[in-house]
Amino acid sequence: MAFEITNEMLVGSLMPAIVYWVYGGLYTILGYSCNNYRLHPKEDEDEKNFASKKTVIKGVLGQQFRQFIATNLLYMITRGNDAGASSGQSTSFFVIARQFIVAMFVFDTYQYFVHRYLHQNKFLYKHLHSKHHRLVVSYPFGAIYSHPIEGLLFDIIGGTMAIYISGMSPLTSAFFSSFCNMKSVDDHCGLMLPWNPFHIFFTNNTAYHDLHHQLYGGKYNFSQPFFSIWDKILGTYMPYSLEKREEGGFKLRPLKEFKN
Repeated sequence: MAFEITNEMLVGSLMPAIVYWVYGGLYTILGYSCNNYRLHPKEDEDEKNFASKKTVIKGVLGQQFRQFIATNLLYMITRGNDAGASSGQSTSFFVIARQFIVAMFVFDTYQYFVHRYLHQNKFLYKHLHSKHHRLVVSYPFGAIYSHPIEGLLFDIIGGTMAIYISGMSPLTSAFFSSFCNMKSVDDHCGLMLPWNPFHIFFTNNTAYHDLHHQLYGGKYNFSQPFFSIWDKILGTYMPYSLEKREEGGFKLRPLKEFKN
């Protein structure tokens, strides 16, 4: 069977990257005018992080290029099959809703255990995952900044697994991947906006993940990107409180003692 890249496949692989930068750009603009909702002062993005924004942008673009290649390979390999990314399947609302729920559960479960192991294995943390944690104070377009191998493990393999098991078409998978990118950007945006719909539907939100990014929080809140189920089941959940800063914004505080 000859492989070809169709317009549907191109849209499916390019849409998530475009959504990432548009949504991240929106949050970047909001960050200049919403100081009362920031988890960190704006200047901390440059003063406390160990990677420059230029380095982060280059790393994210590289990751998105690798995702583009991997996504189109998946589409070509599974095109016309009865399962996984088939373009001839039903696209009713209920089918798509079921696919989203299955994909979210698969993606969350996979990422929790991989993420937790990358923290617990000192070699892998030092050589792979520590690159993402060079952003102590996270910001929108740094959401998927990571080591290329980690990007392969986390997003490419995890996303491919979720899309294939749920049986999404290329177009449906484009919306799911875009949704995942929006949620990831939201988790790293550093803004606790009161009208944010992600904070209404998901307890795994900006503050939840920001706690994990702090130097004292690396042993907790591994769950991403949607639910906090595995953290609560396996004892890695860290509750927190938000206190108002005198100079504006919020101060994030853990509600339990940290274990060494």
